[in-house]
Amino acid sequence: MTLWIEARSVGSVPGVELNVSTSSQGGHTVVTATGELDLYTAPRLQAALADLPDDAADRITVDLSGVEFCDSTGMNVLLAAMQRVRDGGGSFALAAPRTAVRRILQVTGLDTVFTVVDAAPVPGVG
Repeated sequence: MTLWIEARSVGSVPGVELNVSTSSQGGHTVVTATGELDLYTAPRLQAALADLPDDAADRITVDLSGVEFCDSTGMNVLLAAMQRVRDGGGSFALAAPRTAVRRILQVTGLDTVFTVVDAAPVPGVG
């Protein structure tokens, strides 16, 4: 499943996009986000995470390797999803955040709250 959201600002500012896709295999779901995760686009990721079936919530990894920017709204979506998954007894990780996103995690201290891994699992492997 791939979903696109596009937000346009007034004037000639280019649109901001976030692409979210999911893949599941063997009790592990990878949610891949690409683009900018901010006030306008965070609801797309929030919806994708909320729409995961209960049986897909055992192990969730959010692949951030394609996210170029993330603001506090995006971080709040990730925090809420992590809490929901952990409250249900599952595990939640962020994979491969780019330098700018990793810096936000470090500055806010969220790098000690989230499990951060170097790469998302590849479906069908391990």
